Amino acid sequence: MAATETLAAVSGSLGSVGYGLAAIGPGVGVGIIFGNGTQALARQPEAAGLIRANQILGFAFCEALALIGLVMPFVYGT
Repeated sequence: MAATETLAAVSGSLGSVGYGLAAIGPGVGVGIIFGNGTQALARQPEAAGLIRANQILGFAFCEALALIGLVMPFVYGT
């Protein structure tokens, strides 16, 4: 077998594949945030305002990570 033989060729941007894999993290994070927030609201309904504010803040941070991951393949891509 020749050393230069190609078994499979990859074409396109591998950055998009990397982003697809990296989007799993923020997706799991958002699920954890809203799952635990729902449990907290069920346990202490009187603290709904504070819990909801913390949920929205956590959601914004997770989504910011996802958006940064979306932009980076375009910034550093070849």
